[in-house]
Amino acid sequence: MADGFPIDDVAARFVRARRSATALPDYPGPVPSDLATGYRVQDAALKLWPDEVIGWKVGRVPPEHEERLQSNRICGPVFAKSLWHVTPGDVTPFPVFEGGFAAVEAEYVARIAFDAPADKLTWTTEEAAELIGALHIGMEPAGSPLASINILGPTVVVSDFGNNAGLMVGAEIADWRERGIENLRCETVIAGQVVGQGGAFVLPGGPVESIRFLAQNTARRGRPLKAGMYICTGAAAGIHDIVAGQSGAVRFAGYGEIACHAVRAQPAD
Repeated sequence: MADGFPIDDVAARFVRARRSATALPDYPGPVPSDLATGYRVQDAALKLWPDEVIGWKVGRVPPEHEERLQSNRICGPVFAKSLWHVTPGDVTPFPVFEGGFAAVEAEYVARIAFDAPADKLTWTTEEAAELIGALHIGMEPAGSPLASINILGPTVVVSDFGNNAGLMVGAEIADWRERGIENLRCETVIAGQVVGQGGAFVLPGGPVESIRFLAQNTARRGRPLKAGMYICTGAAAGIHDIVAGQSGAVRFAGYGEIACHAVRAQPAD
């Protein structure tokens, strides 16, 4: 317990819920009052999770929370067993927690070019851009056993792995530097209907600012970025709910699409 907050207990209960594919009716403890507490829960859960961190997702802090939390972004881990490399025509199943939360997000995914120095705790925009070895189209299947995770706010999102349920990585956007990242466009489709449109311009500072934020956040937690990691840079066309049995897709103008099918999560072996 840290500062009276049951860090280890909350982390363990989230991990048990995820591994047993069991929904949580309420937050399993007092709601974290700040992001630092949420990240302590996340770090404790990472120690319990039996898989390798292969990347990270970055999400937006809603504007109404930015001043209080002193941040406009949050992050969570992506695990090796929940990373899918997809090709055109694939329809990738992903597990959703019955009674929990699930959504589809169109993402621009950066592949890290080199190991970030472990002792480098501050990054400029220019330095962060150099970390990007490649940019891909992608889909983040967001998910949590807690249905109210987004309603309860960013500190809760952080505490449950950033509300992440995996990452689908598609085709490379080879000309993103020449074209201008702010010119990239995408849309999200659920059950055949376009439900969101946007692009890399949606996030303040764009995907490069997400990498800058993440490089600092992970280094300060003793988890510096590594070469080959895949980074979801933020929902570029909104966050759109999906339930087991539904299909979804994210489409990237000029670069293809990624399709998925939501299935009911099963307990881990």
